[in-house]
Amino acid sequence: MTEMIFKLAGGIGLFLLGMALLTDGLKAYAGEALRRALVRFTGTPLKAFGSGTLVTLLVQSSSATTVAVIGFVSAGLLAFPQTVGVVMGASLGTTGTGWIVAVLGLKVSLGFYALPLVGAGAFMKLLAHGRMKSLGLALAGFGLIFIGIETLQAGMQGFAGVFNLAQLPAGGLAGHTIAMLIGLVMTIVMQSSSAAVATTLTALHTGAINFEQAASLVIGAAVGTTVTGALAAIGGSTPAKRTALAHILFNLATGVIAVVLLPLFLGLIGLAQTHLGLDAGATSLAAFHTAFILLGVVIFLPAARPFSRWIERRLPEREPALTRHLDDSLLHAPTVALEATRRALAETAVEMFTVVRMALDGKAGAPEELRAAQIRQALDRTQEFFAKIPAVNEDEPPSASRVAQLHAIDHLTRLQSRLQPAGNVLQVLSAERVRPMVRQVVEILELGAAGLAGRAPADWLAQVERAAAALAGQRRTERPAVLRQTADGQGGPNHALETLDAMRWLDRVGYHAWRVCNYVGGDGRPESSPAI
Repeated sequence: MTEMIFKLAGGIGLFLLGMALLTDGLKAYAGEALRRALVRFTGTPLKAFGSGTLVTLLVQSSSATTVAVIGFVSAGLLAFPQTVGVVMGASLGTTGTGWIVAVLGLKVSLGFYALPLVGAGAFMKLLAHGRMKSLGLALAGFGLIFIGIETLQAGMQGFAGVFNLAQLPAGGLAGHTIAMLIGLVMTIVMQSSSAAVATTLTALHTGAINFEQAASLVIGAAVGTTVTGALAAIGGSTPAKRTALAHILFNLATGVIAVVLLPLFLGLIGLAQTHLGLDAGATSLAAFHTAFILLGVVIFLPAARPFSRWIERRLPEREPALTRHLDDSLLHAPTVALEATRRALAETAVEMFTVVRMALDGKAGAPEELRAAQIRQALDRTQEFFAKIPAVNEDEPPSASRVAQLHAIDHLTRLQSRLQPAGNVLQVLSAERVRPMVRQVVEILELGAAGLAGRAPADWLAQVERAAAALAGQRRTERPAVLRQTADGQGGPNHALETLDAMRWLDRVGYHAWRVCNYVGGDGRPESSPAI
């Protein structure tokens, strides 16, 4: 009894440790490439589904993919309808672990031959440099998975003799419910549906349970895997909660479909065993797992957009619009958190440009004052969130993004202080001499807002820079001209000073708007001032 319990616990532990090392190693080795691929290839629900499937097959963890997607949608990297497709792909991709266990882990005794792989991976982790250390971690994890399966298999052989779960009800509602609850609890306790499925496959292979019980256990594991995503969304932003709800509803609906159609699935698997040569036992169970998840995808994927809109209506956005991407759950991933602040700064800048544009049109009033207050609150919240992002080493890419965003916050704060110009600046803007500079500022603001919102041509930053330089040139030309005319008696000193104040205000507005565009929407290159 003691030997059996030790082997079962050790086998599950080795499998979980191997999965964790494999997932962490692959994410560290190719995580940024996987992140870019996941974000880039999610334009439609079908593409999002393909990306989710591929990434989950690579990292061998649907929970890791789901948690990452929750972070991406919170940061604004993915739109919510795209995440629905990714979640479906993650659910299908995780069935790949079952095939590895069924085809390799149980049919071929790889535990002994995996030992050198663990050793090689450990030495790479200790002695290699750079990304190769992470690859070594992944190799060691891959080897531990098969050692864990072999240990688990040895424990299950003793388990079948002591506890014969096959004597439990195998059919009917009671039997299916008990087995599904066991699978769900196993997944929650292990925090891995892959480990629960591997344990089920091993139990089936050793005869501890029958096929129908194993099928119900797998269904329960598929539903239980949603718990990790749900926990990650607790206290998170509205998009994070929407993603977790989509994951729960999809897997729950798929599980219900699998239970209702279980006799049909069992019949089809029997036909495949007879006519297609499908191996009975673990391989057939892996095929069943893939089949019922795939059926759920076929039903739900064409309705991904209506499904996402339904969830959006049930969970409306409640956070302030300008800072809705600033979710504290992103702080564990500095790269994603910095992208969230960049998007918040971009949207705040667009709103600020709009308020300034209205002021130039003489539309300043109570609504614009309310928007100005919301902008101040958004800047305060963004600075607070930015300060909590963990430090990144200078030689890592996010460091440049951090410095650029600090510049952007500085320029936005300065621009925000100019939303309500002092004196009679706004009244002077209608003067003939100042009107060309007003038109130049309007061009900068409109082009900058369009660029930050993704609606401008590819060279919009260069156009904004040229407009800012032209604006600075106009001020340098007009300032001495105003002073000469006043000295010649062509205008009063007060009017001249008000005109110069208006020119200075326009110049600084255009300058700060250009710098914000550069640091938020551009490459954040070192500052070079065309304005004086």
